[in-house]
Amino acid sequence: MAQVRCLSPQLAHQAHEELGEINGKVEDDLVALKVWISKQAHLTARTDDQFLIAFLRGCKYSLERAKEKIDMYYTIRTAIPEFFVDRDPQNKKLLEVLRLGLSLPLPTPVESNGSRILLVKQGAYDPSKVSIVDVLKISYMITDVMIWEDDNCTVAGQTILVDLQGLSFGHLTQVTPTLLKKMTSSIQEAYPIRQKGMHFINPMPGFESLFKIFHSFLSEKIKKRTFVHGSLEELHKHIPKSLLPTEYGGDAGPVQQIIDDWTDKLLSKRDWFLDDVRYKSDEKKRVGKAKNADILMQGSFRSLDFD
Repeated sequence: MAQVRCLSPQLAHQAHEELGEINGKVEDDLVALKVWISKQAHLTARTDDQFLIAFLRGCKYSLERAKEKIDMYYTIRTAIPEFFVDRDPQNKKLLEVLRLGLSLPLPTPVESNGSRILLVKQGAYDPSKVSIVDVLKISYMITDVMIWEDDNCTVAGQTILVDLQGLSFGHLTQVTPTLLKKMTSSIQEAYPIRQKGMHFINPMPGFESLFKIFHSFLSEKIKKRTFVHGSLEELHKHIPKSLLPTEYGGDAGPVQQIIDDWTDKLLSKRDWFLDDVRYKSDEKKRVGKAKNADILMQGSFRSLDFD
């Protein structure tokens, strides 16, 4: 029997209807993935049922797509090591970034579709003191925990709320074309999280011009799910106040409490992160053409798509 958490009745129904999750077939698919992984000489990969089912759900039970995602999940750890090495949450520098609360899954999922809200505070750090590589490293650490523990995220997907308060030219200059390509490649190709929509709040002057460029990379589907809100009142028309922190006019408590909870969570996972560094790809053993950072970035500017 598959060693996975039982879903709530609502999520179980959603997994069946939207993802094609069938109880009698799940175990067969998990076995198929484990057999495939065992034959990939270049992969040192986790084979826990709970880990693998996140990829099946994120790929709507397409075995081939799940294989591609698993392969890429470990390939990027070798090809883009700056995001995935030295991930000790007790590291002073990382702990300081973690406590800034730049990437925060909110406690309560969206009632209408079950998705998890991820609050991204894009401008809430000093770019002269904090490296965006460390910002992204913490973000990926949080995402790794989510695919292990957050059934709402893996079944129902993720809604992103981007707070642009404090965003400056200094922040923007950290996002080089190369870094943007690496981010795009890893987010789209490696992580099994279906994106349900994106909301921007507190836009700075001139954001409209930047947004037009960003908007051009979106699929038609997500263009209809991407919003820029000029006020909290506008935001509340799309995301209920009951789900939002106090600072966003909501009833879900202060942001600091969420930061503290996630800081404690990542610190409690220290052994997992220290062990995780051994899971990756060895491109010298890959059958066929090796994958490096240059290859991963080819074509990574194709239209972003949300589920």
